[in-house]
Amino acid sequence: MFSGLSALSIEGVEDAGDVIVVRASTRGDVVACPACGTPTGRVHALHERVPADVPVDGRRVLVRLRIRRMRCPVTECTRQTFREQVPGLIERYQRRTVRLGEQVRSIVRELAGRASARLLPAIGIVLGRDTAVRVLLGIPLPDHAVPRVLGIDDFALRRCHDYATVLIDADTGTRIDVLPGRGAEVVAGWLRAHPGVEVVCRDGSAAYAQAVRDALPQAIQVADRWHLWHGLCDAAGKEVAAHSACWAAATGLRQGKLAETTLQRWQQIHALLEAGVGLLDCSRRLGLALNTVKRYARAAAPERIQRVPKYRACMVDPYRNHLRARREQEPGVGATALLGEIRALGYNGSQNLLVRYLNQGRHLDERPHLSPRRASRLLLTRPENLTERQHERLEALATACPEMAALASVVRSFAALLTPCKDNPARLAAWTTAAREADLPHVHSFTRGIEGDINAVTAAITLDHHNGRTEGVNTKTKLLKRQMYGRASIKLLRHRILLG
Repeated sequence: MFSGLSALSIEGVEDAGDVIVVRASTRGDVVACPACGTPTGRVHALHERVPADVPVDGRRVLVRLRIRRMRCPVTECTRQTFREQVPGLIERYQRRTVRLGEQVRSIVRELAGRASARLLPAIGIVLGRDTAVRVLLGIPLPDHAVPRVLGIDDFALRRCHDYATVLIDADTGTRIDVLPGRGAEVVAGWLRAHPGVEVVCRDGSAAYAQAVRDALPQAIQVADRWHLWHGLCDAAGKEVAAHSACWAAATGLRQGKLAETTLQRWQQIHALLEAGVGLLDCSRRLGLALNTVKRYARAAAPERIQRVPKYRACMVDPYRNHLRARREQEPGVGATALLGEIRALGYNGSQNLLVRYLNQGRHLDERPHLSPRRASRLLLTRPENLTERQHERLEALATACPEMAALASVVRSFAALLTPCKDNPARLAAWTTAAREADLPHVHSFTRGIEGDINAVTAAITLDHHNGRTEGVNTKTKLLKRQMYGRASIKLLRHRILLG
């Protein structure tokens, strides 16, 4: 039970209820002077220390340890008296034994202050939250060598206000450093002070790209493949939404006041553009936001602006056919009468939901609408992961119009590039040419971004390096920040990240 105290002479054990008190003393051996190293057995005085030891059966353990103050026999020694120490058991100025300190450090390393202060009493260790933070900050940080392959990314300390940069070894995932700020000067200064980096994995940040060019012009920059795919997904989603009128024809893109307003606005903007009026002037004349004017100006036809209604599945959907048939037979039938009829069929929803469903005209649809988001998901999902019905929908989606067919081809061919291969640069050039020739404005914007960072993108599709481990560190950092709200600082957060 007290094997960790084997270096002492145990004189007795007392059960004091919630606390177990162990009376012990040192063995009385000859001790070397810490200043001059001369052995001595001369005792100057006796003292008592009461360190805490690891708990037993969930109860605290206190060690009443009687130690000696020794006198150095060398007259000229700077240390005339000194207290003897018990190496491996208790350290100078500590109120916990070494093994208890290791347990406390392992817990506060994971939970920090408040959570540690709530958990430790349950296992018989008393510790305040301020002490827990001090113990955490007292854990020495590991000293890592500068990696050959560096992963770099930023995270928010306070969104839209303060950011920090995390640096890791992209091969092993080891945390290297955390820098306050995310500017090019901050990163370039660290890279100059720590030479030896040969490859830098990053996202599409222009600041990090400039920092690497300034500090390490010979280093290889590797764009993150996940960010490349994510950028194409965003562009594909916008293209799918822009062609709603094409692929939603089978489900019936309803006409109404909104469609008439869209057509009228498109005609007004294009008439002004044909007359030589600029986009900003169009925005001022029509009282529209500049981004709205740009969106209408990019659309070659008013149908490109129309969108499929974004309705989620609801409890009224199973009774759509009954409601449509009743309204066709008796157009004036009220919602209250329809509510009674579908309640008899098993409807358990409210009357307000039914009224809203009828007012939106959803009972007129033959089948539920496929939202642009779900349509995009069909295009962006691996074909082997789709069901037979989803394959049918995807086929109808891809053949709805020439632009959708081109988009499907662009997505499939780019997905094949994300597996690193030495032949990928030539295939990327062919893909860029094909994407530029298609009538896909949002994909063109994505293509221009690739061309602006072509060296890093080429390295991403030919080398095995990636920035996935850095993104994983950022994901864990979000958990650490949530644990530390109210007490967090960049110093404490940096300590926890580097100890992770």
